[in-house]
Amino acid sequence: MEFTKGHGTGNDFVILPDPDGSLDLTPGLVAALCDRRRGLGGDGVLRVVRAAKHPEGVALAGEAEWFMDYWNSDGSFAEMCGNGARVFVRYLLERGLATPVGEALPVATRAGLVRARVAGEDIAVEMRRPRLSGTATATLGGLTLAGAAVDVGNPHLVCAVPAGFELPALDLTRAPDVDAAVFPSGVNVEFTAPGEPVDGTDGHVLMRVYERGSAETLSCGTGACAVAAVGLRDAGLDTGTMAVDVPGGRLTVTVTDDSCWLSGPAVLVATGELTPAALRP
Repeated sequence: MEFTKGHGTGNDFVILPDPDGSLDLTPGLVAALCDRRRGLGGDGVLRVVRAAKHPEGVALAGEAEWFMDYWNSDGSFAEMCGNGARVFVRYLLERGLATPVGEALPVATRAGLVRARVAGEDIAVEMRRPRLSGTATATLGGLTLAGAAVDVGNPHLVCAVPAGFELPALDLTRAPDVDAAVFPSGVNVEFTAPGEPVDGTDGHVLMRVYERGSAETLSCGTGACAVAAVGLRDAGLDTGTMAVDVPGGRLTVTVTDDSCWLSGPAVLVATGELTPAALRP
């Protein structure tokens, strides 16, 4: 089986080419692939399949040739992955599987159609405008934080840490406790602190994230979009641009009247062959 390894600000993925949808991809195989000691290691798997050949992509086959079949590292599905979409587009371009149409390249996902723009090393993807949908709390190590619930095609809870509390001091080796009645399908929890002003932006936020199905990751694209939306709201703005620093680097998020653009580097680091039978439990 051929594979490629790529990442966006440290959010890393195993990419599997499967244009005709013939690969027998199972939760167990995905978890084995993402195992950092016995597999290739990754926060998730990106299967590259034609939209017309995937049951969840066929409805969008008239608008996009390729469907991003994204799996979390534990073998569960996710509706959307912003960094994954950017790495997915980098793969399509470098393998000659697609070219931008005008200024944008369409990609089908479980959260609907996304568009991508390429600017040198950076790839930006347009997603739905984040929708703030109320409040909830997250508890971590005896610390309970109020947060904003945000829908970016997948669920998020954005929690600011108290003033004077150091973001790196959070212990994210275990999942934060959240209200299962509010988030029946789980939730990605972002913890934030204010950053120093960045030229050309309307604000700067530092972020760490615990992703459902993947634990703490170095970056989360949809999480950065959720954090930016909350930051803009707190600044009294409906639209604008925020710099979001994650442990893996910097992402730039621009919220418009009807969408959200996530921009940052997307890198392919290795290509090779693996033996699936050796990975199965």
